[in-house]
Amino acid sequence: MNALRWLGRQGTRAIAGIVLLAVVTPAMGAALQPFVSEAVFVLLCIAFLRVDAVALSTQLGRPGRLVVALAWVSLVPPLLVGSVCLALGLPALAPALFVGLMLQSMASPMTSSPALAALMGLDATLALLLLVGSTALVPLTVPLFAEVFLGPVSGLSPGQLGLRLLGLLAGALVVAGVVRRWVGPAAIQRHAEALNGISVMILFIFVSAMMAGFVEQFLADPWRGVRWAGLSFALSLVMMGLTAWAFRHTGQRQALALAFVTTQRNMGLMLAVAGTSLEPAVWFYFAIAQFPIYLLPQLLQPLVRRWVVVPGSV
Repeated sequence: MNALRWLGRQGTRAIAGIVLLAVVTPAMGAALQPFVSEAVFVLLCIAFLRVDAVALSTQLGRPGRLVVALAWVSLVPPLLVGSVCLALGLPALAPALFVGLMLQSMASPMTSSPALAALMGLDATLALLLLVGSTALVPLTVPLFAEVFLGPVSGLSPGQLGLRLLGLLAGALVVAGVVRRWVGPAAIQRHAEALNGISVMILFIFVSAMMAGFVEQFLADPWRGVRWAGLSFALSLVMMGLTAWAFRHTGQRQALALAFVTTQRNMGLMLAVAGTSLEPAVWFYFAIAQFPIYLLPQLLQPLVRRWVVVPGSV
């Protein structure tokens, strides 16, 4: 337990570290690749387990703002990314990249985003609400956007995607509810740091599996890797800046929390339901996209601490 608590206290450093560790241990990634779905399921269980009913009810007291934020997180990224990709002719020029970008934009926020938001001094309750709300909507939104933008390009069935997502989310919700009732909210709060440590370990399984063939594919075409990495970082920063500007009237902590959650897309959820149907190049883009997801929190944390006034701070 002490080791888990220590790991949980490392916060964004641990998240950045697991990416670098995964890159240099490709054999471990290959061994862990069959367990991506299980890792995503456990992360979902932990996220649902830590829902604070009191904090949720407070945020729900302002439903109008919450609905607008939820609509933004769930609808704007896939609409914006899909429209730009179609305008640039990306489905014909780079179909694998197009599929990767669309699956990334259609996904709900990462299960670790509320914890990372809290570590950065942002509004973690808002992040958690957006995570839960957007995740509940993905069985409806993903098939819709897959039908509109992907069609036959991906080889995926929108209906099957929706059913698999629904089953995954419902199962995680049931397991989390049983565990929460069994151990009680107080115990969950008491072991919050240990749960963070467990999340880091499970994240390593997912990230390591994603990086299994990364070095080999990168060396086969380094220029493609550099281009896609630049695109992934640019997409994250543009989406973050656009969201923060659009919601600047809500306050610094809220606007930046919303911006952060919007860029932290749970690609593992997409892999859990569609991984076997995707070609290696899509996995390669997903591996590259892990770098801005896990490195930006560490890079942005000093700036956020300088700009954001946290309640109770001097």
